[in-house]
Amino acid sequence: MTLTKAQIIEAISIKNGLSKKQSTETVETLLGVMKSTLASGEDVLISGFGKFCVKQKKERKGRNPATGEDLMLAPRKVVTFKSSGKLRERISG
Repeated sequence: MTLTKAQIIEAISIKNGLSKKQSTETVETLLGVMKSTLASGEDVLISGFGKFCVKQKKERKGRNPATGEDLMLAPRKVVTFKSSGKLRERISG
């Protein structure tokens, strides 16, 4: 099962006694800060959870699966996530 943004907002509202509006604003603010930080090329480190990093991928050869035609894929930036040791331990049991 996937945890949705709406479910996160609901959980924050219940656990902290906040209204849905306050919980929504909190989550939206957090995500906005994370997005702008990653867009500027900086990493986001959340202690005890993990680190979101922006990586530069180089140009590489690819293939169109429909036609089999070779092509070059442009360089691009991607976001990666590395979990913290504490999170890995908790997931592993």
